Amino acid sequence: MTHGARQSIIESCPLLERDRELQALDSALSELRDAADGVPRTLPGGLLAFTGPAGLGKSALMAEARTRATTRGFTVLSGRGGENEQESAFRVVRQLVQPALALMDEDVHVFLGSWYDIVAGALGLEATDTAHAPDPTGVRDGLDWVMTRLTVRKAPVVLLLDDLHWADVESLGWLTSFASRAADLPLLIVVAYRPDELPPEAAAFRALVARHGNRPQALAPLSAPAVARIVRDEVGDGAEDDFCEECWTVTGGSPFEAVELAIGLGERNLKGTQDELPAMRNVAAAVKGPGLIERLRRLGTTTVHFAYAAAVLGAPAAPELAATIAVVGSEEAAEAAERLRAARILAGSPGPGGLEFVHPLIATTIYRSIPSHLRVGMHDAASQAVLAAGLGASAAARHLLEVPCDGRPEVVECLRKAAREYLRAGAPEAARRVLARALQEPPVTEDRAELLHEIAGATFLMDPTATVTHLREALAEPVADPDLRASIVYRLTQALAHTDQLAEAATVAAEEAHQTASPRVRLRMQADHFVWSAFRTDEPDAPARSRRLARLAEQLTGRGLEERYILGLRAWDAVVRGEPRQTVLACAEQALRGGMSWTDENRGFEVPVSVALVFMYCDQPRRAEELFTRGMAECERKGWRGSHLALGQTLFGYIRYRRGCLTDAEELAREGLRTADKMEGAVPAQWFAIGILIQTLLARGRTTDARQLADSYHYGEVVPNAVIYPDPRTVYAELLLAEGRHAEAERLLSAVGDWLEGRAWRNPAWCRWQLSLASAVASSAPDRAVSLARDAVKRARDFGAASVIGQALHTEAEVTGGPAALDLYTEAVEHLERSPASYELARALVGHGAALSRHGRLQEAADRLYQGLEGAVHCGAEALSGRAREELSAAGLRPLPLRYAQTDTLTAHERRTAELTVQGHPVAVVAKQLRLTEQGVKQLLSSVYRKIGTDAADLTSALERFPRPRS
Repeated sequence: MTHGARQSIIESCPLLERDRELQALDSALSELRDAADGVPRTLPGGLLAFTGPAGLGKSALMAEARTRATTRGFTVLSGRGGENEQESAFRVVRQLVQPALALMDEDVHVFLGSWYDIVAGALGLEATDTAHAPDPTGVRDGLDWVMTRLTVRKAPVVLLLDDLHWADVESLGWLTSFASRAADLPLLIVVAYRPDELPPEAAAFRALVARHGNRPQALAPLSAPAVARIVRDEVGDGAEDDFCEECWTVTGGSPFEAVELAIGLGERNLKGTQDELPAMRNVAAAVKGPGLIERLRRLGTTTVHFAYAAAVLGAPAAPELAATIAVVGSEEAAEAAERLRAARILAGSPGPGGLEFVHPLIATTIYRSIPSHLRVGMHDAASQAVLAAGLGASAAARHLLEVPCDGRPEVVECLRKAAREYLRAGAPEAARRVLARALQEPPVTEDRAELLHEIAGATFLMDPTATVTHLREALAEPVADPDLRASIVYRLTQALAHTDQLAEAATVAAEEAHQTASPRVRLRMQADHFVWSAFRTDEPDAPARSRRLARLAEQLTGRGLEERYILGLRAWDAVVRGEPRQTVLACAEQALRGGMSWTDENRGFEVPVSVALVFMYCDQPRRAEELFTRGMAECERKGWRGSHLALGQTLFGYIRYRRGCLTDAEELAREGLRTADKMEGAVPAQWFAIGILIQTLLARGRTTDARQLADSYHYGEVVPNAVIYPDPRTVYAELLLAEGRHAEAERLLSAVGDWLEGRAWRNPAWCRWQLSLASAVASSAPDRAVSLARDAVKRARDFGAASVIGQALHTEAEVTGGPAALDLYTEAVEHLERSPASYELARALVGHGAALSRHGRLQEAADRLYQGLEGAVHCGAEALSGRAREELSAAGLRPLPLRYAQTDTLTAHERRTAELTVQGHPVAVVAKQLRLTEQGVKQLLSSVYRKIGTDAADLTSALERFPRPRS
C-alpha cells in the first residue's frame, strides 16, 4: 500500500462510527454561522465537549473539527494540555492567543491598550510595569476582554482545546469562567478530555459542561466490525473473521490501537489468517507499554535518548533543546528524529512548535520508562537549557520541580524569579509551588525570611492560615532590613484579620510598635494597631483606644505617609464617635494632603476608603465620589479587580444611596456583588454589597426583592466578626421593620445599641440604630420611641451634618405625632433642604404633607406632597412616590406633572444663586437681585446642594469643580 493510501486510512479510520459526534459538530458549526449572522442560538451556549478514555479518537475528532471549521471560513484558535506541562501557568491560554497576536497588523500594545500590563504575564509578553502584580480576578477579566475582542475581530471563531485533562489549572479556571459568554459571541468552544483524569480543581468545569443539554459527547469503543474494516483496509479483504475478532479483543475497540495494529500488520505483510494470531499479538504488544519501549530500544541508544529528551521537554519540543539534553549533535538528532518518525513514535512532520509524538499515550509510556536517575538528570539539564535559550525562569522551574533538593543557591534564585513571573501573570498558586520548592532546597540563612515573606504573599489570597504560619516563621528568622520586617508584620496582621483573628492582629502590631527602633516604623505599626482595633467587634476598651489615637494625632502634621494614615484613622474614629464634623473634616483634609494610594501592597486600602467615606457622612458626597473614582481607576489600572474593586463599586453605590440616586446605587451595588461573588469564599466586600443593596431596595419599596436577596445569602443568620459598614444587623432589622416584624427588629436593634454604646460610637449618621429602634417601638412603647428619637437628634446636632439632623427630626416627628409633630417636620425639611440627601428630603416632605393634610391644612399639604412626589420620582423611590399619590388622592388633590427633568446639571438660575451665596450675600439680598422670594432662593439652593452633592460648607470649592451650564 502506498504512503498516501496509508495516510488516508490513518486519518479516516478513527472517525469510524462517529456519526453522532460528527452530526453534533456540524450542528454546532451551523449554529455558530447563524450566531455570526445575528440569529440567536437554539442550544444553550457555544460549547461542545468530546470525552472518553485514552485512544478513543478524541484528537481525531478535534482534527476533523479544525478541517470543517476552516472549510467554512471560520477562524480557528487551538491549544492542548500536556501531561508534563500542567505546572506551567496559562500555558494553554498562550497557545490559543499568541499565534493570533503574532499575525496582527497593529502593535500588540495598541491592541491590548490599558489591559497590556494586566495580561502581559499570562500571555507570555514582557510587561512594562513589573513592580505591581495584578490579582487573579483582574487577569481573568483581562483575558475575557482579549478573547472577546479577538472573537469580534475574527468572527466566527472556533476554540479547539485538546487533552484538557492535562491543562494547567489557571487556563482551566479561565476557560470555565469565560465559556458561559460564548453564547453571546460568534464563538464555539470545542474541548476534548479524559473525564476520569480531570484534576480536582475542574469541578466547576464539569458542572459547566453538564449544563449544556446533550453534551458532553461521550465516545464509545469501536465495534468488532469497525476494527475488522480497519484491519482489512490494511492487510486485505482475505483477513479471516476470527483473526479480526481477536484484533478487536486485543485493542479493546481503541481506534488508536486498531490503526497502529493494522499498520504494523501491513508492515509485516501478514494476511490475517488463524496461524498468524501469535504474530498479531506481538505487533499489538508493541503499540504501547513494554512492547513500545522494546521497539524504541531497537532503534539505538542515541535515538532512545533523543526520544527521552523530547518526552522530558513535553510537546511540542524544540529539536535543538532535545539534542542538547540528549547530548547528541545536530546531525545525530536529525537522524534520530527520522528513525522515530519511521517507527511512528514521532509525528510524520515536525509541528509548528517542534517535535510531536504520534499520540499522548506514546509520550506518557516513554516518559515513565526513563530510569529515575536519568530522568532527574535530564530535567536538570532541561532547566539549564531553557534558561540558556532565553525561555524564562518559569519554563526552567517546571523542570526544577522534578529535581531533588541539593542546597544550590542558583536553583533558589531561579525559582524565586519564576515565582515573580507567575505573580505578574496572576497565578499565585503556581508561585506558591515554586517558592515552596525553593524553601526545601534550602536557601542560605540570610535569605530565608525574605523567601518566607514571598511565599506568604503568594498564599495570602488562597490560604490565609498558611500565610500566618509562613510569616511567623519569617519573624523567627534574623531580619536585618527594618522595612522587610515591617512588611512581614503588616502581612501577618492582614492574614490574621482575614482569618477572624483581629484581636491577635492588633496585638502583633502593638508589640512591633513597642519594640522597633525606627520612629517611622513605629508610627506605621501604631496605625496598623489602630486599624485592626477599630474593626474588632470584641475590643475591650474602645474609648481608651480613641483617646490614645486623638492624643497621637494632635502631635502630627501629616508630613509622611505614616502620619497621614494616623490622621485618616483619627478622622474615621471621630466620625463613628459623633465628634463635631469640623474636627472630622480637618483631620481628613490633613490625611489627604500628599495623597493616599488604594493599591499600596504593604499598607492596605482600609484607611484611604474610610477617609473618603468621611466626606459622605459629613454631607460632602461629591468629594467622596471623586476620591472613590480615583481609587477605583487606580485599582483597574493595576489589574486589582478583586475585593478592592468590589468594595469600591459597592461603597460608591452607598454614596449614591445616601445622595438619593437609588437607581445608580442599585446598579453599583449589584455590580460590586457580582465582582465579590467571583472570588472564592465569603469576603467582606460581599457583605458590604448585600447590605447596601438591601437598603437601596427597601428605599425603592421592593421589600420582597430585599428579602429574597437576604435569604439567598443567609444575611440574617451570619454576623461577621469584623466591623463593616453599613452595620449588617441594623440593615437586617430595617428589613424586618419593612416586613412589619417589629418585635424581632426591636430585639436586634437593642443588642446593636448596647454594643455600640459600649464602644462610645454614637453618631446616627454612621449607624441609625436609634432611629430604626424608635420606629420599631413607636406603637408598643411610644414614650421610649420619643426618647430614643430625641437622643438621636441631640447626637446629630452634636455632629452637625444637616442630613442626619433632618433625618433624626423626621423620625422624632413620626413617633411624636399630633400637632407637636408639625414643627418637627418643618425643621426636618429645613435641615434636609440644606443637605445633598435627596431621598431623605423627599421622605420628610411626604411625611410633612401627610401630617398637614390630617390637620386640615390642605394648601400647605399639597405643596409639600407635590414636592415630595417629585423628589421621590427623581430618586427612583417607587413606594414613596406611590404613598405621595395616595396622600394627594385622600386629600382630594390630583398629582401635577413633573416640573423639570432631574439632571446633575445646574440651571443658570441655580448657578447664579449659588455664586451669590458663596460670595457671602444674605438670602434677602440674593432674592432681591434675582427677583425671587426668599423661599424661592432657598429652594434653588436646596436643588444646588442635591445636584452638586455637597452642603454649604464645601459649596465654594465644589462649585469651582462643577461644570457650568451651557449657554
